[in-house]
Amino acid sequence: MSVRLSVFAVPGIPMVKPGDDIAGFILDGLAAMGETLADGDVVVVAQKIVSKTEGRLVALSTVTPSERAHELAGITGKDPRVVELVLRESNAVLRAKTNVLVVEQKLGLVIANAGIDRSNVEGGADDMALLLPVDPDASARALRTTIKARSGADVGVVVADSVGRAWRIGTSALAIGCAGLEPLWDQRGDVDMFGKVLEVTEVSIADQVAAAANLVMGEATEATPVAIVRGLTTPRNERPATVLIRPKEMDMFR
Repeated sequence: MSVRLSVFAVPGIPMVKPGDDIAGFILDGLAAMGETLADGDVVVVAQKIVSKTEGRLVALSTVTPSERAHELAGITGKDPRVVELVLRESNAVLRAKTNVLVVEQKLGLVIANAGIDRSNVEGGADDMALLLPVDPDASARALRTTIKARSGADVGVVVADSVGRAWRIGTSALAIGCAGLEPLWDQRGDVDMFGKVLEVTEVSIADQVAAAANLVMGEATEATPVAIVRGLTTPRNERPATVLIRPKEMDMFR
């Protein structure tokens, strides 16, 4: 494990638009602060800017709510157009009550509102909603490849999103996309300090990296959607962030 980590935000990332070059923004921002990427760095990118560059914006004026959307909107008090988008982005509705709509999103994530967000989403005359990327792991792989081609640095990439947690108050960031680092470190079979065999220990490295980066990225007006985590010495791998999703047969709360 790392003895010492450093985490710093990359300033100067502009408000992104569909088709923008995130890798270019990141490298330009690093250059402006006198930094360069090094092998083993992890670039953590907010889901929001990934979704924006991939054109995952939807004008609510174009959404016609279904009967089911109106029904759930009545239960939750949410905009029926947003509820309709949640239904389109989900495999199943798991919980619905006032101000709460928890679903299994198409990626398999159990998450509120299918990860659909309306904060910090500019839309001009339209009220806009932002969907999650279609394939955040592919987004992470593509960004990693581009960064390596331009900088020469062999980095990891995490696409991070902030979510609520079932047993805790407040949001925390987790990894919905991952490339170039081990997302889930399986230590079962290793021994502890007293020689006892670890039987259940699996460490969610990618989620912890996302949460650490989130401390310098912020949630509101900070406008710093990219951070670098440096000094991580845990195993490297090419497995996707989807390995972190608990299979239904192991989920005791559905």
